[in-house]
Amino acid sequence: MIAEETLVQELKSKETQSKAFEQLVANYKERLYWHIRRIVLNHDDADDVLQNTFIKVYRNIDSFKGESKLFSWMYRIATNESLSFLKQQRTKLGVTDDEYQDKMIKNLEADVYFEGDEIQLKLQKAIATLPEKQKLIFNMKYYEDLKYEEISEILDTTVGGLKASYHLAVKKIEGFIKGD
Repeated sequence: MIAEETLVQELKSKETQSKAFEQLVANYKERLYWHIRRIVLNHDDADDVLQNTFIKVYRNIDSFKGESKLFSWMYRIATNESLSFLKQQRTKLGVTDDEYQDKMIKNLEADVYFEGDEIQLKLQKAIATLPEKQKLIFNMKYYEDLKYEEISEILDTTVGGLKASYHLAVKKIEGFIKGD
């Protein structure tokens, strides 16, 4: 894997952009897919959002200033694309956030790509009950094992606030699983 600074330079150069973009996709496609999938829950929707994310990255690479890691910048784009997608879906269906969450969980239960067992499904149901920001923080910390500093860059929030949100999310999930 080439150094991030080199990759960014190659992405910004017309001569090397195409090859560098292929490298970027190869390096980050799986991590971004699973990040998006944990937000939108559906495989096909995650594929669509991932494609939109890479299109945005490609079109906006010149505006990347290098103030954060490329990875953090792309995760922020993927997160925003995922949240925009969910908002569009809720609007299109004319449902509330809670109604849409219920629909997503029912779809997850029927999703042929979901390989989890009963416990994993219960965890997904518990995560679905969290407020959006807690859900994002929990997924990034629990599944992706990101450091609070990385999550702070992605979500543009303080480390202290993240720790508090993560702690609250864990307590809510524990309560849901125990049936409190």
